[in-house]
Amino acid sequence: MANNKSIKTVMDKDGIERCLTRIAYEILEKNKGMENLVLVGIRTGGVYLAERLQKKMSDIEHGKIPLGILDITLYRDDLSASNKKPRLGETKINFSLDNKVVILVDDVLFTGRTIRAAMDALIDFGRPRMIQLAVLIDRGHRELPIRADFVGKNLPSSLWEAVRVDLVEKNGVDEVVIEEGS
Repeated sequence: MANNKSIKTVMDKDGIERCLTRIAYEILEKNKGMENLVLVGIRTGGVYLAERLQKKMSDIEHGKIPLGILDITLYRDDLSASNKKPRLGETKINFSLDNKVVILVDDVLFTGRTIRAAMDALIDFGRPRMIQLAVLIDRGHRELPIRADFVGKNLPSSLWEAVRVDLVEKNGVDEVVIEEGS
C-alpha cells in the first residue's frame, strides 16, 4: 500500500523566531516586566521553546528568568487506557512557584488535556499567583475549556491532520508542518 501522506510546511525557521520574539514582548508587556515571572516548559517541545523565550526575554530586560522543566506523564488522564508502560522524563523545578506568575510553555495546544495535566502537576510544586499559557501553535479542537494567553500562530486544522513542530534542538530543523494522511 502506498503512503498517501501529504506534508505542508506552514512555518519556517524565520517564522518561528518572529513568533517567539513577539510572544516574549507580549509576556513582558502583560506582566509589566519580568519581576516574579518564571518559565516552565512542558517536556519536550515546550522545554526548547521556553529556553528560547528565556534568552529573548533576558536579552530584552537584561536579567534572567528562572526556567523549569515539567514532565506530565503521570498526570495524564489516558494512562489507564494504554497497555504501554509510560516513559518518564525529568521534572526539574529548582525554585519556588509560590506567589509567582508561571508562564507555562508548550509547542502545540490541541485538546487542552496536556495543559490540564501540566496545571495539576504545577500545583504539586506550590501555589502560583497566576498561570499563563504560551504556545507556538494553537490548532483548535478543544475538549476542555482552556485557552492560551500567548499564541504564535492559530492554525485551524482537521482532526485527521497532524501538526508537527520540529525544532533544531531535537530534529535538526526549525519548522511547523501539517501532515495529512489517508
